Amino acid sequence: MQDLIQFVGQELSQLVTPFLLNYALYLFGGVVFTFIFSVIYMWFTPYNEMALIRAGHGAAALSFAGALIGFALTLAACAIYHTSFVAFMGWALAAMVVQLIGYVVTSRLIPNLKQHMLDNNLAVGGFVGTVALALGILNAGCLS
Repeated sequence: MQDLIQFVGQELSQLVTPFLLNYALYLFGGVVFTFIFSVIYMWFTPYNEMALIRAGHGAAALSFAGALIGFALTLAACAIYHTSFVAFMGWALAAMVVQLIGYVVTSRLIPNLKQHMLDNNLAVGGFVGTVALALGILNAGCLS
């Protein structure tokens, strides 16, 4: 009986360990890429999202949240549909570019976007966040 338990334990660990390592790799990679994206996005925009959010500006929170969720949706789709971590990294970089281009286009559609964000215009912040979220959903869907 003890031999059977030991055999089952070894077989189970051989099956579970690669899945756990793969999970940890993608989770850690996703967190790191999301952090990198956040830093780049905040550097890219002409206002300091974190300072505005700390000051209670809902517009900045809506805008930044949409960009983060949109980016994370693409990473999640990539983790689901691609088995290569190298592909995951490539699509993470592509998702960053898509989000940044989306911000540039949106900032051209809304004159004085920076001032609207500084004035805590919730409609503008919500729109910027929604555009980023929509781009993320489309980007994620294109990966399937």
